[in-house]
Amino acid sequence: MIDVEIRQKAFNGVQVLCDVAFSIASGETVAILGPSGIGKSTLLRIVAGIDTAFDGRVTRPERMAIVFQEPTLLPWRSALLNLTLVHEGLGDAAAREMLAKVGLANKADQFPGQLSLGQQRRLALARAFAGQPELLIMDEPFVSLDPETAETMLALTEALIAEARPSTLFVTHARPEAERLADRILELRGSPARLA
Repeated sequence: MIDVEIRQKAFNGVQVLCDVAFSIASGETVAILGPSGIGKSTLLRIVAGIDTAFDGRVTRPERMAIVFQEPTLLPWRSALLNLTLVHEGLGDAAAREMLAKVGLANKADQFPGQLSLGQQRRLALARAFAGQPELLIMDEPFVSLDPETAETMLALTEALIAEARPSTLFVTHARPEAERLADRILELRGSPARLA
């Protein structure tokens, strides 16, 4: 379903990624592990189609969702409108059901700035899954959360993935997160980074 081949990616003449190739089957979850600064987020941006300045090719479905490290929400819109405005044809009832799934049923009328970081992350997850993506991309979705909130988010993400079954690619530096969520783990190592 998803095929990635990055022969080379460079910034200002400095090679960052080299000979990175992998596929993700329908419904499979693949984790990319590696230390900070090795190119994990760059790899995700290439797979998502945000960064097109690389030598290689990516085949991906049209319907995809991205959950960034920091929730990229519409701060001037309510939680409910963060779902319905982004997903054309998503009605209020379906949006409220999605908010309930992530534990935000009573937060529909609140704005992102009125929510805690953990609640903002839940809203970002709700928005991603509301579009019924064929490909879900997550960039360190549990970073900067306290252990209790991180555990809640892990369990929630695990349940949503099990229910919706998108092909999922996520990066993390935490092996326990990768082992818990992923069917398969790939590691970036070296400079320029390659899959180990």
